[in-house]
Amino acid sequence: MNLHEYQGKEILNSFGVEIQRGIVATTPKEAVEAAKKLTEQTGTGWHVIKAQVHAGGRGKGGGVKLAKNLQEVEDIAGKIIGMDLVTPQTSAEGKRVHQVLVAEDVYYPGDNEPEEYYMSVLLNRSTGRNMIMYSTEGGMDIETVAEETPHLIFTEEIDPAVGLLGFQARRVAFNLGLSGKAFKEMTKFVTALYKAYNESDSSLFEINPVLKTSDDRIIAVDAKVSIDDNALFRHKDYEEMRDKREENPVEVEAKEKGLNYVDLDGNVGCMVNGAGLAMATMDLIKQAGGEPANFLDVGGTADAERVEAAFKLILKDPSVKAILINIFGGIVRCDRVAQGVIDAYKNMGTIHVPIIVRLQGTNADIAKKLIDDSGLDVQSAIEFQEAADKVKEVLS
Repeated sequence: MNLHEYQGKEILNSFGVEIQRGIVATTPKEAVEAAKKLTEQTGTGWHVIKAQVHAGGRGKGGGVKLAKNLQEVEDIAGKIIGMDLVTPQTSAEGKRVHQVLVAEDVYYPGDNEPEEYYMSVLLNRSTGRNMIMYSTEGGMDIETVAEETPHLIFTEEIDPAVGLLGFQARRVAFNLGLSGKAFKEMTKFVTALYKAYNESDSSLFEINPVLKTSDDRIIAVDAKVSIDDNALFRHKDYEEMRDKREENPVEVEAKEKGLNYVDLDGNVGCMVNGAGLAMATMDLIKQAGGEPANFLDVGGTADAERVEAAFKLILKDPSVKAILINIFGGIVRCDRVAQGVIDAYKNMGTIHVPIIVRLQGTNADIAKKLIDDSGLDVQSAIEFQEAADKVKEVLS
């Protein structure tokens, strides 16, 4: 579950990470009131207006602007709220901005020049350990840094049995070239950041930039946070942060119906029971010359109601040219699934794309006969290759 910047900062702050303070506003007038309140709290005269959408690169799309007075706060907020923000991480249509974060200006003058760093905490899947990735090149796309100057990216792997050790936090500060007060502040920052990542059950914390201010404070100016969905039962307060407006509406609907669905860019809809079989089915479609339009696991209770719901989800995608249903009947009987397909087909009326059904396992022979005798425009298959050939045939 992805969070907005202001939500991620709330979590960071609750674990003692110093953040760029800000207040959320949904209208230009609210933005002005937020700016006034921030001035009272922080003394800041300038404010940063940030679009709150689930996408990076907001500044490049015009979603992050500096306001030097209250009139500019109102004008900029009015332009950003309601805009369709296009960034390198959105579609060509962009994402509608419903709210902005009015944040304090932290690039104030002082004894030293402000410096920006990149830092993230995530799982290194190849080692099974959490990892802090960091760089002196903050404010830039980390992909660009990795490609052009990989020697400027550092990593610190953490043994899950013992957690982040003091010398590791100090090594991060040392590799960033810090000393004195900034060194101590960065050590505290890294320690608190890892604690926030670990105890919030997150899958990603990305801070870009981490700022060393002109008076050597270390603060999170941005926050990209993704919470592990499977751990939300431990964090009911985090679950309330979900903004469904930012998510794929079909995926939201699927979740509400208890279906595991991921939207993809392809032309063959998939309806499968079991994640492993779903992945194999997607490979099958690719080998047949097609592209999977979705990942859809209906689970072990593929009755008529669930099958019909799955059909409707798949058919919401206008790119779908065929549907492949691939069910292995272990716990669920194949004839029950077949009857579910038939009932769903009849309830939905005419379906204008070819449907191939491969049922294997318990009562597969009965299931095939049910489909063949149904009189519906549904093709049945028993073997994997047979299903692949039928997919290839309908796409040609």
